[in-house]
Amino acid sequence: MKIIAAAAGLLAGALALSAPAHAADLPDLKGREVVVVTENAFPPLQFLDKSGKAIGWEYDAMDEIAKRLNMKVKIENSSWDAMIPAVSEGQFDIGMTGITIRDDRKEKVDFSDPYMHSEMVMLVRGDESRFTDAKSFAANKDLLIAAQPGTTPFYTAVYDVLDGNEANPRIKMFETFGAGVAALKAGDVDLVLTDSTGGNGYVAASDGGLKIVGQPLGGEDYGFIFPKGSDLVAPVNAAIAALKADGTFDALNKKWFLDYKMGE
Repeated sequence: MKIIAAAAGLLAGALALSAPAHAADLPDLKGREVVVVTENAFPPLQFLDKSGKAIGWEYDAMDEIAKRLNMKVKIENSSWDAMIPAVSEGQFDIGMTGITIRDDRKEKVDFSDPYMHSEMVMLVRGDESRFTDAKSFAANKDLLIAAQPGTTPFYTAVYDVLDGNEANPRIKMFETFGAGVAALKAGDVDLVLTDSTGGNGYVAASDGGLKIVGQPLGGEDYGFIFPKGSDLVAPVNAAIAALKADGTFDALNKKWFLDYKMGE
């Protein structure tokens, strides 16, 4: 994702972060409590800092949306594989964890408008020299790739990097993205596919231990998810549009992708 904004845009974004609690031209939810579920495993969108506090781009964005719409947010946690079914069943009002907008998922949940665009990249150890792109990775049958089942990186690994076999033994499954990155650092796998948001976050925090190689393997848009037919979709979309227009999202991009260093 290209996140470098013009200085004027960043200044406007910084000012926007101190906007009034409720914007008069946006829907007023009159203090309604909204339960938002997330995974806290996808930096810099949402994760736990060294003290155990949940932070990230999505937390800040949701706080801003709540202020603009006059709603109260209650955060709950869930694993990735349980999140979409739980939101679909109405256990939570909104889901956020860098969820790619896809047609198959739209059959189960409603999506907001995109709040971020990212590209799929190849995350490897900093000293990796055996391959430089998807083709050279696929050609070396000894190399392994980490993935979470049912995620965009998993399907990209299957169909864009390897041979289209979803049971390919070269794909090693992990419950969380962070577990896959830990396996990469330990040398148990050789590649993690991730969007550029998460990948750049890990590279920045790795002190040279990780890097990105090759060309992006396609782009994806992120959206918040809701139970089908939710009356929150339209208000949240209105808030997203306002936060894009007034520079708030640009300011959050600068904060989390340029300025913040994980682990400090």
